[in-house]
Amino acid sequence: MNVLVAHASRAGATAGIAERIAATISSSGHEAVAREVAHAGDPSGYDAVVLGSAVYMGHWLKQAKAYAEQHRHALSSRPVWLFSSGPIGTSRVDDRGHDLLEVTAPQELPDLVEALRPRDHHVFFGALDPTKLSLAHRALRRLPTGRKLLPEGDFRDWQDVERWAAEIATQLSAAAREESRP
Repeated sequence: MNVLVAHASRAGATAGIAERIAATISSSGHEAVAREVAHAGDPSGYDAVVLGSAVYMGHWLKQAKAYAEQHRHALSSRPVWLFSSGPIGTSRVDDRGHDLLEVTAPQELPDLVEALRPRDHHVFFGALDPTKLSLAHRALRRLPTGRKLLPEGDFRDWQDVERWAAEIATQLSAAAREESRP
């Protein structure tokens, strides 16, 4: 099967996740390519799509939301999976004991699920390179609480990314076998 892994990334961490997803799916015998949504084009030429975005301030990036809206019909008519990347740090829970992977899902997720009917949505931890921050965020990191809110480092769990991508590949293989039956 031919798979598009379209993504929107602000500083490259989400792009890295998309590339790893595409590589894992490809290593399972499918053709997969990772493309930034601005250059992904029409998804109609693909058998399946994985669409992801970085999450900032509780929202997907505008270009990812625009891609989903612009290609809503094509996306909803084929297998699609969604992913978000955003939480940073070494703890899986916040100060209140909430699972960060649950509470950092984008606010527009219910609308995306309704419009695209994805098979799954997964949140991955992200990364923070202070040299790629805006002036305002760099100023925030100078404050003691800012460093706690915006810790430096790469917190992506590559085993989690590969496990999720392998699950997608397994589902694609099962669908391909089903289609080839007489």
